[in-house]
Amino acid sequence: MAISSIKVRFNLSAGKNYMKWKVEYPDRKPEYYDPKEFQLVLGGCTLKNHKKTAEKIHQGASKTVCAWVLCTTIAIYKAGSINMDGCEQIKYNPRVRPNWMWGDTNVDGCSLPQMVSESNRLFSPPMGNNNWDGSYIIRRFISAKNCMIDF
Repeated sequence: MAISSIKVRFNLSAGKNYMKWKVEYPDRKPEYYDPKEFQLVLGGCTLKNHKKTAEKIHQGASKTVCAWVLCTTIAIYKAGSINMDGCEQIKYNPRVRPNWMWGDTNVDGCSLPQMVSESNRLFSPPMGNNNWDGSYIIRRFISAKNCMIDF
């Protein structure tokens, strides 16, 4: 993890923080957020995937940590505070596909300027939405060749 990166993933480990967002900061203990109470807005995101582990899970092995989002900023909001109209889901379920998926496109390793959580899911804001924090840029396209998402 880069010194300025914040690591975010949905925690499926048994215990008191089961089914909560786990946020790991480079300089302090992890924090957990109940998705029923909070929404996370991530900035400067990179979708990370441990491909060999994900492939094993896809083939039937027990689930273990194999994917997360690295981000440079994070803001925590009360659940329901963010207008999700038109948002596009970025999916990760190694049982179904061992990759981060945006529609039918594998986006492992890709960068996004912003993502937002709703429940246990992650979304990209819609084009033209300026209800986030002012840093969202309007234009986007996906180039599968080099797996870059340009905004």
